[in-house]
Amino acid sequence: MDKRTRVLNAMNKKEVDHVPVGFWFHFDGEEASGETCVKAHLKYYRETDLDFVKIMCDGFFPYPLPEIHDSSNWKKMEPLKPDHPFIRGQVERAKAIVVDIGKERCVFYNVFAPFSSIRFGAKEQGITDGEVMEYIRKDKNAVMHALDVIAQTNALLAELLITEAGCDGIYYCVQGGEHDRFIPEEYRNIIAPSDLYVLEHANRFSDNNILHMCGFDGIRNRLSLWREYPAKVVNWAVHVEGMGLEEGRYFINGRTSLGGFETHWDENSQQGIIYTGTKEELQEYTRNMILNHGKTGMMLGGDCTVDSKIDWERIRWVVEAARSI
Repeated sequence: MDKRTRVLNAMNKKEVDHVPVGFWFHFDGEEASGETCVKAHLKYYRETDLDFVKIMCDGFFPYPLPEIHDSSNWKKMEPLKPDHPFIRGQVERAKAIVVDIGKERCVFYNVFAPFSSIRFGAKEQGITDGEVMEYIRKDKNAVMHALDVIAQTNALLAELLITEAGCDGIYYCVQGGEHDRFIPEEYRNIIAPSDLYVLEHANRFSDNNILHMCGFDGIRNRLSLWREYPAKVVNWAVHVEGMGLEEGRYFINGRTSLGGFETHWDENSQQGIIYTGTKEELQEYTRNMILNHGKTGMMLGGDCTVDSKIDWERIRWVVEAARSI
């Protein structure tokens, strides 16, 4: 079975010869942009022999916000046009990678939900996360307008990534569900409409989209906020949330699960068997996950990005173990 068939079968809960594997990380320095970024992606995925490609949006994290001085600035925002560098740069990156590797394996592109985009863009201007929340408390409608505008832009980006660049789908990252940020009613009223706008728009052009319920900074989320979001595959931080793949497949109503490996890292430490285990330990862990879950409706990967300093041989150990069953 070729890699494309294996991944599409896994996403659609059909029979597979082996459980597909995918890990990704952030590229930095010269590898975060331009042709060098494309080559870095291709080198990594070919040398690790992973089953699918997840393209990172490094260099495009900050949304191009206008200067924000007060609530009136949020209200004046308008969606970006298709020829804006924020959109064109990402579509061209994805297209170059798909042209080279897309016939071999499925390609997905990382797209952030609008609340993440607004926070990254604000941070670029020196506006803290706490200050963004203060804007929401003081003038909810102004920030909701900004979220709607960004949702239209990110939805257009998702559409062009699929229709023009040729991606098989998007890897859609939702954040902001921490227990101490919003009460559920607030999240569903203020944030969820922009989340769903982008994801539902992407589903118009491909139904092979992946939802990433991000356990950023190792902080637990109210996963119930995202439980019904319409995506074929769901990826969550199994170790942050304390919900393994076997339990999680019931929580996500039987859809395909992606994950299983703790991947937390920072400047001082790396956590998880993907970094610390011997070859024998890592491969036994991989095989046990497959045996416990079953091969149908499962894709192996990380809670989130792995440390870019990881030895790629460790990734190949997981691939080797998955293909031994």
